[in-house]
Amino acid sequence: MKPMKIAEGVYSLRINDFNRRLFDSLIPLPEGTSYNAYLVKGSEKTALIDSGDPGKAEVLFDHLKDEKKIDYVVSQHAEQDHSGSIQLVLGRYPGAKVVTNPKCKELLMTHLHLPADKIIEVKDGETLSLGGKTLEFLYLPWVHWPETMGTYLREEKCLFSCDFFGSHMATGEVFSEEHRVYDPMKRYFAEIMMPFRSNIKAHLERLSRYDISLIAPSHGPVHANPKFIMEIYKDWAVSEPRNKAVVAFISMHGSTEIMVNRLVSRLQEAGVCVEKLNLEHFDEGRVAMALVDAATIIIGTPTVLTGPHPKVVYAVHLANLLRPKAKFVSVIGSFGWGGRAVEKRAGLIPNIKAEVLKPVIVKGLPTESDLALVDALAATIAEKHSGLAACVEEKAAAV
Repeated sequence: MKPMKIAEGVYSLRINDFNRRLFDSLIPLPEGTSYNAYLVKGSEKTALIDSGDPGKAEVLFDHLKDEKKIDYVVSQHAEQDHSGSIQLVLGRYPGAKVVTNPKCKELLMTHLHLPADKIIEVKDGETLSLGGKTLEFLYLPWVHWPETMGTYLREEKCLFSCDFFGSHMATGEVFSEEHRVYDPMKRYFAEIMMPFRSNIKAHLERLSRYDISLIAPSHGPVHANPKFIMEIYKDWAVSEPRNKAVVAFISMHGSTEIMVNRLVSRLQEAGVCVEKLNLEHFDEGRVAMALVDAATIIIGTPTVLTGPHPKVVYAVHLANLLRPKAKFVSVIGSFGWGGRAVEKRAGLIPNIKAEVLKPVIVKGLPTESDLALVDALAATIAEKHSGLAACVEEKAAAV
């Protein structure tokens, strides 16, 4: 591998993992991922920013084969896909010191057993000179761990943003293209960043005061259009939800699906953008993406024994963890002989601060009077959505 120059004295050491299909034994990776390290070479010192996943360390060292000396390893995040190769780097470059914040130092010592005397602590806003290259360290806590920080290279106006603005996307392209990176970035945001929207809002406000020409994240390609990247993050994290309803459902014998299809039709007729997700073939990332900008979440579930379908329980639990900004939630579905699907579902989402609209739960195959209740729910949702901004799909169609 050859380092890819992205600015004067700055090189991307991207480690693509085209074959990885699951992250954290949870998150699907339809396009693989990358673990990015960066080399910053000053007139006096050289710094390696992050080190990548230890399972791909041979690629990192192939990038570094011509580097005789590394003075600093900047650790922006203690999670192993960023920090896992630090011990190996220190073995190759024994004179190097690890530069990080106090919280990250604690976690590196815990997770990697790094010795304290190899670590230099830096404060928020502190700088480090490499000789004509000045690194400024910016604390970015809870994006998405408590110790995360970014690094701003003043001379080149380059922000090394760690997980912030990343995308799970293995690619040979050095720089991102807006139309290509949008979906991978939204998936990444939904799965990892969405629970921390309030923190992200504050960090976006702080970063807006910096003159940034490049954003170099720790996953995915480098961004040469920071304005576009900042705007879509602001939309996802800060803006009000859009005129969109997510209908996520399971149907065992067809009754719940009849209700779901009726609801989707009536919502679309009323001008509501709808994303219909069959949870039988569950893609956590797809569900998470759908929740980013939806104003309403409707769960369609049959009753299994005395409660909602287990896959529905899993999906609702996931939504609760991700804390989407939805304003309204409801449930539709059927039961065969009994159960408490509604009450049990409601207890699974304490983190979603949304108004619960009157559920529609029927016994057996829905009748016309049952479907009239579904129509009424659709009308209520459409009324609640009055005044909301168009969803992305609607905007694209209008263009």
